[in-house]
Amino acid sequence: MAGQRPTLIGIPWDAHSSFLRGAAAAPPLVRQALFSPASNMWTEFGVDLAAPGKLGDAGDVSVPDSTDAVAAIEGAIRRLMDDGGAPIAIGGDHAVTYPILRAIGRRHPGLTILHIDAHPDLYDKFEGNRLSHACPFARIMEEGLASRLVQVGIRTRNGHQREQAERFGVETIDMRAWAAGIRPEVAGPVYVSIDLDGLDPAFAPGVSHREPGGLSVREVLGLVHALPSPPVGADIVEFNPSQDPLGLTAHVAAKLVKELAGYFFHAGRPRPGVQGAPAASIAVPRPRRSRSMSPRSRSSTAPKPSAAIS
Repeated sequence: MAGQRPTLIGIPWDAHSSFLRGAAAAPPLVRQALFSPASNMWTEFGVDLAAPGKLGDAGDVSVPDSTDAVAAIEGAIRRLMDDGGAPIAIGGDHAVTYPILRAIGRRHPGLTILHIDAHPDLYDKFEGNRLSHACPFARIMEEGLASRLVQVGIRTRNGHQREQAERFGVETIDMRAWAAGIRPEVAGPVYVSIDLDGLDPAFAPGVSHREPGGLSVREVLGLVHALPSPPVGADIVEFNPSQDPLGLTAHVAAKLVKELAGYFFHAGRPRPGVQGAPAASIAVPRPRRSRSMSPRSRSSTAPKPSAAIS
């Protein structure tokens, strides 16, 4: 990741949303909140993203309203990386993550995805659609675009998605396990995918599928701040401006963008206010186990504070 510049890229695409569309309108409103004079461009770790060379912006992808959309998004992410950028994508719905990972996954063997969401998005197909925003992680894992998928905040798994999680060896920390103190452990190259409905709707009401009982903004920021190294890329998706009349969710999305981008410049450095102390890791020790273990043994939601997900 040395030398890669965090770079915004908007992906105004929600053609595969179920129930309620509108996320395609999100990118300009997240940018508006990010650059609002109501705040500033300094991160919590003291990085000024307005300084030259800090935060890039590749604009929005021109996404065709056709089956060529996946290729268009994948191509845009490839070009951004070829130019030395690390994508911080603003969706759009969660269907955008699949083409993003088609571009990123093959460049980073051993990739781990840290996925924050109320929903697993593991359907084989949803309402007959294999590209639905309810399916991206099934496509990603089928194609071997990541070695590990770690999901945090889940609170809606049905029987089919439990079977899919076992099939793909997904490591799940649902909200019951989170409340009991279980935290993820990640290492190596990491991609971060944040669906804003992973947060409790009290903090991010501007989504299409509100699911009470979720994470707070501070808890999600804690996951970002505890990454062991800068991510190879990230997305923030499912913000639906039509459901956000006060603009609260736009500012939450902008805050997450800012802290993700800032992490490229302070990862591993001492935390402000704790002089000489190393940055904390996302740490509940993960037992050493063979990757040939059964899928069931690699997915745990048991609420035991002293146990690691495995």
